[in-house]
Amino acid sequence: MDFRLTEEQTLLRRSVREFADTEIRPHVMEWDQTQHFPSELVPKLAALGLLGIQFPEAYGGAGMSAVDYCICIEELARVDPGVALSVAAHNGLCTAHIFLSGTEDQKQRYVVPLARGEKIGAWGLTESTSGSDAAAMRTTASRVGESWVLNGAKTFTTHGRVGDVLVAMAVTDRAAGTKGISAFIIEKGTPGMSAGKKEDKLGMRASDTSEVLFENCRIPADHLLGAEGQGFVHTMQVLDAGRIGIAALSVGLAQGAYEAAVHYAQERKAFGKAISHFQAIQWKIADNATRIEAARLLTYRAAFLKDRGHRTTLESSMAKLYASEIAVKAADDCVQIHGGYGFVKDYPAEKFFRDVKLTTIGEGTSEIQRLVIARQLLAR
Repeated sequence: MDFRLTEEQTLLRRSVREFADTEIRPHVMEWDQTQHFPSELVPKLAALGLLGIQFPEAYGGAGMSAVDYCICIEELARVDPGVALSVAAHNGLCTAHIFLSGTEDQKQRYVVPLARGEKIGAWGLTESTSGSDAAAMRTTASRVGESWVLNGAKTFTTHGRVGDVLVAMAVTDRAAGTKGISAFIIEKGTPGMSAGKKEDKLGMRASDTSEVLFENCRIPADHLLGAEGQGFVHTMQVLDAGRIGIAALSVGLAQGAYEAAVHYAQERKAFGKAISHFQAIQWKIADNATRIEAARLLTYRAAFLKDRGHRTTLESSMAKLYASEIAVKAADDCVQIHGGYGFVKDYPAEKFFRDVKLTTIGEGTSEIQRLVIARQLLAR
């Protein structure tokens, strides 16, 4: 097994890293403090192919692999996890869902402009009373003539206010349980759909998150995404792949926190020498470097299998669980190595610390990942 990146992947990493350092890093704290979604960055992301990473060139995408996707998300998250989250949600949730189960007409109408970065995608699953128990959603869609009428609300929707195209799940047959959930495409500006409360988040503040409200929202019948009743099944498939992206985001965040800690440890002096000379600091650095590399390999393995068409439910959950939890430790150690300066906004440590917690919650909590992993192992 060859774990080395190809020359093309090495160049890709360098290119995205240079982009993140040049175009994102100078604005990180400004965007965080003002909760600004950097729409001015979207054309630049699109020019690099970062808004259509894995989609074929025929659909406006960059035609990259799942491993390439991990590299891109990782390098963005190393600088600003909030921007990486937006890119991951746009690619791995909304656009991926339409590409997975859409008709050819839907792909041409929506995947092409999304992959080109001409439109921003949003994806609505979670509700105020249905998080981990996604099947308990209350949003409904009723067939009325040649239309569907949606009523309900989604919460914690990435790009809920700024998205141009939303994929949302709704109950079309309550008695059928998970087989009575369907997916729909709703365009921004559709009467009856509106943005609700914008969430004032702990971290990832440059990524727009809000409620989406449906009040007799009428959409054409051909905006049903996939077959009626197949929405939940396709959602689980989207999440399987999406968790690889969150694992990559976690690896990148951990890498950024690790690098910030190493830099500070080499600059900060105590008792007449840099604190990097003290064994207590060296062990934190060594442990984090080892854990990050292990998480990266778990993540790339899941992506490698996805590229080859294998089901990755087990591997993506393992990668997401481990990468997110070691990222929390990396961010915690980053603050600890910075000491008092890790608690103030003059250094990047406190932002990594705030950002990282979402990685153990979004796209399936750590508890849900353990449940998924156990079920996969015990079903063998």
